Amino acid sequence: MMQVVRLNINYFRLLFIIVSLFSSKHSTAQEITVVSKLKIYQSQVKTDSLQTMASLRDFLPSAILDLRYATRQNFTGKKLYSKGNQTFVRIAVAHALKKVQEELGVQGYTLKIWDAYRPYSVTKKMWELIGDERYVANPAKGSGHNRGLAIDLTLLKNGKEINMGTGFDNFTDTAHHDFKNLPDDVLQNRKLLKTTMEKHGFRALDTEWWHYSWPNNRNYDVMDLSFKDLRKKDH
Repeated sequence: MMQVVRLNINYFRLLFIIVSLFSSKHSTAQEITVVSKLKIYQSQVKTDSLQTMASLRDFLPSAILDLRYATRQNFTGKKLYSKGNQTFVRIAVAHALKKVQEELGVQGYTLKIWDAYRPYSVTKKMWELIGDERYVANPAKGSGHNRGLAIDLTLLKNGKEINMGTGFDNFTDTAHHDFKNLPDDVLQNRKLLKTTMEKHGFRALDTEWWHYSWPNNRNYDVMDLSFKDLRKKDH
């Protein structure tokens, strides 16, 4: 009898551990892993420092952060992020962006960043509103933004945005890279950004001139951590 009771206790203890792990790092139907607990992320960083999420405010002090999803000035008309002026990318992405800023800075340009890391829960809200994979990531797959691998940006010169033909989050064909019915200066501006970003390892998104992603060659997990958690210095 005592052996049966002990086995039952061990069984339920094991079940509790499995459920706890599943709730903090779980997979969707298409087997993407979502990290929603700070301790899981911290453990990953200890094992592999390239998992680190770097603050762009700290890494690119000259860049302008205009985080649209922390305001109502975005396609949803809602504040999707907590108020703040800090965002994050994986450390390798931060190093590459620094090289982009250095190269373009010599020519008098400054990076203006609209979005970078995006919590998975925010992507789910966006999908409910748009549901079109040309413009919003399908939560079933996760996105580069969710993994800290994507950046939405433009260029400033003399403190003003250069003309790129459309604003941020424009869901028309005019925002596509292959849309050529634009003034020469706009085409040259897009080419400058695209050429420089690709030179330093980024990939352009066909439907959004402002969106660039870093290759997911380390199988980075989807993240659902708050900006507040990522601001903590002990990770």
